[in-house]
Amino acid sequence: MPTTKLIAPVFTFSMIALLSGCGGATSGNTSCAPGCSSSEASSDSSSGSTEACFDVKLGAEYGIKTIPSSADAKLKASFCKYIAIDAPNGKPIEIYAQSNISDEQLIRAHNILNFYLESVPGTTYGADKTGVANAMANNQARMLLLNGSDDGTNDPTIDGQPLYDTELIVEGTPAYINNDYENHRDAAFEEILHLMHDYGIGTSGVTGTPGALPGYTAAIDSAQQNASTLSLWPTAGVDSDTLQWIEELRKEGSLSQEYLASVIDSYYGYWGADTSNAGGMMGIYIAKTRAEVTVKDPMGAAIVADYFNPVVTYRARIVSAFQGDFLMAFDLSSPYTHKSQYLVNAQLTGSNDSNLLGNDHDNILLSNAGTNTLDGKGGTDTAVFEGAYDEYSVSVLGTDVVVQDSVDGRNGVTTLVNIEKVTFASSEYVFSNGELVESR
Repeated sequence: MPTTKLIAPVFTFSMIALLSGCGGATSGNTSCAPGCSSSEASSDSSSGSTEACFDVKLGAEYGIKTIPSSADAKLKASFCKYIAIDAPNGKPIEIYAQSNISDEQLIRAHNILNFYLESVPGTTYGADKTGVANAMANNQARMLLLNGSDDGTNDPTIDGQPLYDTELIVEGTPAYINNDYENHRDAAFEEILHLMHDYGIGTSGVTGTPGALPGYTAAIDSAQQNASTLSLWPTAGVDSDTLQWIEELRKEGSLSQEYLASVIDSYYGYWGADTSNAGGMMGIYIAKTRAEVTVKDPMGAAIVADYFNPVVTYRARIVSAFQGDFLMAFDLSSPYTHKSQYLVNAQLTGSNDSNLLGNDHDNILLSNAGTNTLDGKGGTDTAVFEGAYDEYSVSVLGTDVVVQDSVDGRNGVTTLVNIEKVTFASSEYVFSNGELVESR
């Protein structure tokens, strides 16, 4: 198989309904082939398609493919596109998507999984994740991106880890910016973590599946048991629905998986903007932010540091409909920055006049076809352009650089602020003492 290489109205839900999609593997937006409209691509929430439902250009760039003819008949009947990540052993880890899952949603799911599987030098268990990726491939790990919501109307009929359209939130969308916990709670980090945990790292107990890291499995179990003993997870006073859910997890041997997911979600900022609960994961976990995880659940913080990267390294693709300033540094007046503060790399897409404002990390930033400002803020930051240097007009204006593309629909006009490096298709320049100097 062709693959990429690993390297609204407000409703009130019961707690159990909100958590119904949080389990391990089980047995809004639309995209379509070029030339059709979003409405033409829409279909019944449970249906798939054998026709292409992705943009050909994005498909070529990211490895999105139609379902292969050799695939199981159920996959071909229910899904219309997929990405397969090659593990080091050459076997695929597959992500399948139904017709209403946008290309950007599929790419984000792929990026998160790749991020989780990137080795993190210096960590106890994550310095070499080859074994985890190989175990996932050997165990036939499969992500299922499903139309609609986890409301029982589109339950998967194929083995795999489900993640629904309403739970897969792309950076820059209204649900992302507005932190829409009630209608579009972003569960991507959680559910994709379940895939890696269940099929790669390994789980314990009678129903567990041994994986590549038994030592890490034991450490996660110990942290979970400590959290339960101290009422860190679940917290004291949770409702009866939550206690029922916890008991179900205990019986199926999934307590550690759900505990780790709660820690990860808070660690990467996905509950920091929630004003309805004192803690993370709708109040089930004691901590909402990374700082709180460190202070209130030090064993949880330690198991994250043993395997995961403290910053999110995939290139976040800001949706084409976004307009304005996308912030990558924490700003209390923009609560979405609880999560975007951990991004390192970002790209504007489409052609709206928008801006990227970086943070103190070494950011890599990309403009779109409109008029943009890329401000790296702190760190040593790089702006990336698709074409060759001689296809652009480059002007130095004091401490800023203005880059104008001669090719329509590509990079537009971009003002660079606090950017130390500029790369083109075959060359790199360093901005020093008011000049751009070619470095390769």
